[in-house]
Amino acid sequence: MKILNLYAGIGGNRKLWGNEHDVTAVERDVKIAQIYAEFFPDDLVIVDDAHQYLLEHYKEFDFIWSSPPCPSHSVTNNFLNAQGVIRYPDMKLYEEIIFLRRFCRVPFCVENVKSYYYPLIRPYVSGRHYFWANFRIPLEKDSKKDIGRFGKTRAGRKEEKNKLKRNCVNSKLGLAIFKAAFKQKQEVLI
Repeated sequence: MKILNLYAGIGGNRKLWGNEHDVTAVERDVKIAQIYAEFFPDDLVIVDDAHQYLLEHYKEFDFIWSSPPCPSHSVTNNFLNAQGVIRYPDMKLYEEIIFLRRFCRVPFCVENVKSYYYPLIRPYVSGRHYFWANFRIPLEKDSKKDIGRFGKTRAGRKEEKNKLKRNCVNSKLGLAIFKAAFKQKQEVLI
């Protein structure tokens, strides 16, 4: 099976998918792409703009996972705005959801963090993550009262590693969603 893993990070979502698949991972950050390649040496790792790559290559795959950058959507924007950091949410997230819902003919999942605003398209929810897909994910749908909270962060290099880990989708959840895409029996309770 050919799988496209966009904004791949260090591959938390992909960890339990196995090695029998032909996975193409797209990550813009060279250092993070190198870490991904160490974890998954059999995957094709491309350092490029995942948003544009999706547009040009979505028809080539049997499954698509996309985890667009989350900082402009995160609930931390409440704190940042109070500190004078004022920005729009990056609407590429919704561009991808709408594009995939309309034109993608294979199972897809788009993941992001819980947002500081009520989501424009109703997602599935797990912990601090939102998921949009063209198949049923065995998670609850979001409710207006379930908008996430944010916690404190630590400074320095340790925080950078923690951020990479924190931004990963739990690998068991990634596997359960992957199996749900193909209606495989769930072995993982979520």
